[in-house]
Amino acid sequence: MSMFGKETKDTRPTNNGSGANAVNIIGAGTVVEGDIKSEGDLRIDGKVKGHVFSKAKVAIGPTGSVEGDVTSENADVSGKVFGTMKTDNMLFLKGSAHVEGDVIVGKFVVESGATFNGTCKMHIKEIKANVQSNASLKKEAVG
Repeated sequence: MSMFGKETKDTRPTNNGSGANAVNIIGAGTVVEGDIKSEGDLRIDGKVKGHVFSKAKVAIGPTGSVEGDVTSENADVSGKVFGTMKTDNMLFLKGSAHVEGDVIVGKFVVESGATFNGTCKMHIKEIKANVQSNASLKKEAVG
């Protein structure tokens, strides 16, 4: 019940305690020294001096910077990263991004204007050729 006597319903997303739905924000002007580990999404508009780990998405805004490695499922970078970036799925470098370090990605998108100085390694899933065995080819030929 609200302070005016009317019943109100809480429409905020519930968190089952795992942190998977959590959205964490490091605001502009904030400096964090040390590693960050998150189960949910993480947005960095301030400065992080340390490694960043997320089981979800890491977004580094135009005023954001990370001096350390970034490991996540997905990442969007508009700011600066000085370290290795590892994404299981997609790494997206926006036009204002500046990355100095190696990237290990599933998919990689770089907008015009982005700066990337390092090496890139993409996860390559095993591709099996659709080749019939010699025995089945001989059966078809004999017929």
